[in-house]
Amino acid sequence: MKKSLLLVFTLILICCSKKKEVRNFENPIHDSVSSYFVLSDDQTLSKNERFGANSKALEIVLSQKNDSIHRVSLVRIANRFYNLNSLPSYESTVRVLMKESIDAKDSLYLAKSYSYLGDYYAEILQQDSAYSFYFKAEKLFSALDDHYNLGRTRFNKANLLYFLNDYTGSESAVFNALRVIKGKEGKDLYFDCFNLLGIIYNDLGEHKKAIEFNKKAFNSIDDKVNNPIGQPRAMSLNNMGLVYQFMKDHKKALFYFEKGLKEKNLLLNQPSVYAMLLDNLAYSRFKVGSSKNVINFFFKALKVREEYDLQNGVVVSKMHLSEFYDYNKNRSKAIQFAKEALHTARGMNIKRSVLAPLKQLSIIDPPNAAAYSSEYLHISDSVHLAERKIGEKFTRIEYETDKIKDDYSDLEDKNRNLIYIFSFFAILGLFFYIIKIQRARHRELLYKQGQQQANAEIYNLIINQQSNIDANRVIEKKRVAQELHDGVLGRMFGVRMNLEGLNSFQDELAVTQRKEYIIELKKIEQDIREISHEMNREKSELINNFVAIVNNLFEEQRKTFQTKLVTTIDRTINWELASNIVKINLYRIIQESLQNCNKYAKAKTIKVELKKVDGDIHLLISDDGEGFNMKVLKRGIGLRNMISRAKECQGNLNILSNEGDGTTITLVIPLEQKQIPA
Repeated sequence: MKKSLLLVFTLILICCSKKKEVRNFENPIHDSVSSYFVLSDDQTLSKNERFGANSKALEIVLSQKNDSIHRVSLVRIANRFYNLNSLPSYESTVRVLMKESIDAKDSLYLAKSYSYLGDYYAEILQQDSAYSFYFKAEKLFSALDDHYNLGRTRFNKANLLYFLNDYTGSESAVFNALRVIKGKEGKDLYFDCFNLLGIIYNDLGEHKKAIEFNKKAFNSIDDKVNNPIGQPRAMSLNNMGLVYQFMKDHKKALFYFEKGLKEKNLLLNQPSVYAMLLDNLAYSRFKVGSSKNVINFFFKALKVREEYDLQNGVVVSKMHLSEFYDYNKNRSKAIQFAKEALHTARGMNIKRSVLAPLKQLSIIDPPNAAAYSSEYLHISDSVHLAERKIGEKFTRIEYETDKIKDDYSDLEDKNRNLIYIFSFFAILGLFFYIIKIQRARHRELLYKQGQQQANAEIYNLIINQQSNIDANRVIEKKRVAQELHDGVLGRMFGVRMNLEGLNSFQDELAVTQRKEYIIELKKIEQDIREISHEMNREKSELINNFVAIVNNLFEEQRKTFQTKLVTTIDRTINWELASNIVKINLYRIIQESLQNCNKYAKAKTIKVELKKVDGDIHLLISDDGEGFNMKVLKRGIGLRNMISRAKECQGNLNILSNEGDGTTITLVIPLEQKQIPA
């Protein structure tokens, strides 16, 4: 349980020490975002309002050019996202900083981005990734002689190692950080390092050293350097009180907890520290036998921790309440709070946090003690094993990083020799490439000549078809004239003669006969209408001779291949408006598409649709074949020709295909072509 208290404190220490802004710029470029920085730092605003202001600052900064001031602004924005506990926004901003630092070859800000990514992965408990980025940052800061950031990175490594119970490694990393701190610039780091050393020595049971370094930490606090909003004095006093709690000297512990709670604006600035001091004060009072506000302070601290979702603190509060109720013989309440602590700990993704609740339950719940003890041992063993593996992985990361650096130096020498060899082969390759290009151009020229010849053949085919249609039109005119002369005119002459003969009669018989002749006239009118419709239909068929040519292509497809072909041609298209160039290219695109389906698609069904939409000809060809990956498709000469033909007709060709989903070709061509000036 004491270990949990120190873990809580360490996590708070990491968060509150984050982040020092190394440089301040007073530059007109920053005027547009400075107001948003002020708003994002305003503690009187809500978290959402501060987040919105920082997001707006990021939006403006991203529109600026990638210079040193731009990268400074990205650092400031990342810091604010971190302090607002908005880790996804923090991580994405740091990724942008890393990319732009690489582009600008800025080693300083590349190192900072590595360090910040280490912080991110430490927060989400991916310790191996965190250590890897810290190690990369440490190497770069060392090469740059950046003592402050080198010390800060080593301190972060020390925090990470402490979290994994590697006290020796953490202690060594802290002293390595202290060795590089120089001058006033690193004064804030003294507090962080001394504070962590006090925690480490307290865990190791070296309480004198713990007290010594806690005093050093407290004495190093300077409000001009250590941000008062982080409440470093309150944290240091709490840490000192914890040492005396570990030593069972609760009276001295109470002195430090009470003094810490007197710090100004503690609840406003650091509610987590306030709750920790209050909970520890209640616990020490409970241990010395005092009942003054003990239960009230326990529940008040728990309420703050639950309100701010401080799960680690919630576990500690409920463990203290369990111990308090067990001491006061209220076994049911003790078990209740211990189980609640266990439930909260299980949801934290930190295995070690469940150990204290399990141990407490094994003591206060005898009927289930065996099960709790068994789980405690199992998790404890797995935690130790995992921490050992992580430690081994850290060693491997350092080894592999150094090895990569050595290998890189060797590669530089090898690459220098390879450059000469590569240059020779590059020149040779360029020579062969030029020859290949010339041959390809020659083949393309021959192909275009063949295309021109094929177009001429199609044009002649259309002309011949037109001649046949004209001949058929003459024959049809003769047939209609004969039909009118022999059928309709003869009948009309007979009716007229009979009506003239009846004009002089007005009897009932004459009236009846006139009605019969009028009916006969209506029949003749219907015959004339049918002949007219037939003439129009024949005219349409004659006009649409292009449709006949396309239908011949479709019939050849159906006869030659087993693939089912479904075709639809809009009869409202006036093909007389389409130029021969449009007809030739449209025919060729349909022909090429069918050939591709036959060769590659392995389709069961091909659908071809020609329709008129808003004065344009729309061609849609789709199949249910194998399709292809358009990203890796090498455009063949057939596909290039289809695109070229579409452009020649002022059209747009679109091809959509996925592997296993077939292929769809869409072509839109204006029916009436616009004249393009020469």
